[in-house]
Amino acid sequence: MSTRNSQASKTAARERIRAERERQKKKDRMRRQLVVAVSVVGVLAVAGGIGFAVMKANEPTGWEAAKEAPQVAPAHTQGKDHTEILIGDPKATQTLEVFEDVRCPACAAFEQSSGTALLKDIKDGRYKVRYTMYSFIDGMQGGEGSKNALSALGAALNVSPEAFLKYKTALYSTKFHPDEREDLYAKDSELLKVAAEVPELKNNKAFETAVKKGTYDRWTMDMTALFGRKGVKGTPTFMHGDKKLVMDQIPQRQMTQAQYNQLALAGFKKMIDKEFGPAKGTGAGQGSGGGKGIREGEKDPTGGH
Repeated sequence: MSTRNSQASKTAARERIRAERERQKKKDRMRRQLVVAVSVVGVLAVAGGIGFAVMKANEPTGWEAAKEAPQVAPAHTQGKDHTEILIGDPKATQTLEVFEDVRCPACAAFEQSSGTALLKDIKDGRYKVRYTMYSFIDGMQGGEGSKNALSALGAALNVSPEAFLKYKTALYSTKFHPDEREDLYAKDSELLKVAAEVPELKNNKAFETAVKKGTYDRWTMDMTALFGRKGVKGTPTFMHGDKKLVMDQIPQRQMTQAQYNQLALAGFKKMIDKEFGPAKGTGAGQGSGGGKGIREGEKDPTGGH
């Protein structure tokens, strides 16, 4: 072979090798780019998934979510956000305001000793009662029994004011009311068990559905947002207009439950008589407190809800 042919062959071989290397480099670059692209897509997908999960995790749930839900107000309510529960004879010129928390042991003690007297005064037209229900014990003790029970009370109020009053009495009764440290009313099953004691609520499918679905949860959050209204941050509290009513202290001595209830009832009646005048049947209540209180449609004089 001549030197020229040998040199040409070597050159051609080197060109083929160079060309093959270039093709291989292109393949390697394409493979790397493909891997990177797939990796980026994977990272974005994972990041998107994480972002979605974080977003979902940060969404409010439970009672916090209830604050954002559309409000469904029970029937027989009025005022701003339908948070006025005003019960009694429309002809009664006086309004007693009662502040309670369903888990409150002192409220249970009041209802068990004097609740019947309060209901009699309402029935006799001595005064109307505006109930403001709180749930601060949920925050103090932990749990959600006060809110859950209030939502169920909203379902009872939607049935009728009478069902509301009877159900509230049953919730506070010695038969059912739990220790405040026991969040028993957080269970819908317990609330429905208590409701079976109320004729208007027993086997009432609409009421049961409202309790289980939390129909009045948003209304409950609006109601509990009234905490501190008229400066009231403890329960039970009684007000007539801007005046806080105070019962005599029960002596600290050993006594039976019946004796305690008797003294508590006497103290409640004394407080009411002092403010509204002695009970004289329907239309009573025109005593020393005449003209105080709020009427339906009347603006709260304190500027509160």
